[in-house]
Amino acid sequence: MRILVLGMGKTGRLVAEVAAERGHGVNVLDAKENANASALTPPFVAGFDVIIDFTTPEAVVQNMRACLATGAKMVVGTTGWYDKLADMRGLAERKQAGLLYGTNFSIGVQVMFQVAATMAKSLKGYKFSIEETHHVSKLDSPSGTAISLAKVVEAASGVAKVPIVAKREGDVMGLHKLEASGTGERLTLTHEAFSRREFAAGAVRAAEWLSSRTGCYAFQEVFGEMV
Repeated sequence: MRILVLGMGKTGRLVAEVAAERGHGVNVLDAKENANASALTPPFVAGFDVIIDFTTPEAVVQNMRACLATGAKMVVGTTGWYDKLADMRGLAERKQAGLLYGTNFSIGVQVMFQVAATMAKSLKGYKFSIEETHHVSKLDSPSGTAISLAKVVEAASGVAKVPIVAKREGDVMGLHKLEASGTGERLTLTHEAFSRREFAAGAVRAAEWLSSRTGCYAFQEVFGEMV
C-alpha cells in the first residue's frame, strides 16, 4: 500500500518506520509542510491508499475534512477532537470514505478495556478510580486512553463518573491503573507501555484493515478482526 503519515512526532515517525518494515510505501508530512491542511489537495491525497494522522487536536479536524472529502481512507490516532466525531462520521459516510479512530492502538489496552468492563459488571457497589501517568511533554490531560477506560467502566457499572488522576513525570510511555475498592478488598488492573512501538504497529494494522472498507469505525470495536 501507499501510506501517508501526517505528523512527525515520536509516534508519527515510528508509524512510518513500522509501515516501511511491513513493505508499504511511505510519505511523511510534518506540520510546516501541511499548515492548515494546505498540502492535502485532492490530487495529492489520491496518490495514497490510506492516510494515518498523529498530529494535534488543532490540526486533525482540518486534515480530516480535506482527506475525507475526497473519499480517502483515514486512520486517526490523534485525540482531543471527539466533539466533532458526528460531523466527521457524516462526512465519511456521504463521501463513501473510510475513517477509523482510536485513543490507543495497543492490543493490550484494548484487552484492558474488555477486562475493565467485566470488573465493572461484577463488582457492584465497589468504588472505581483511574490513575494515569505519562511523559512531561504529553499535551492532553487526562489521556484519551484514561477517558476511554472511564467510559467503559461507567457504561458497564452504571456509575455516573469515574474519577481520573493524571500525572506527568519524566519520559513515562504510558501507565494506566484501574482500581476497584470494596469494603474489605481492592482489585487493581494495570497496563504499562514500555515503548510506542505497539501503538505504531496497531495503527499500521488498522490502516491495512481499513484499506478495503468504507464507513466509520472505532478501533476499540473492531481490533479483534486485526489480531
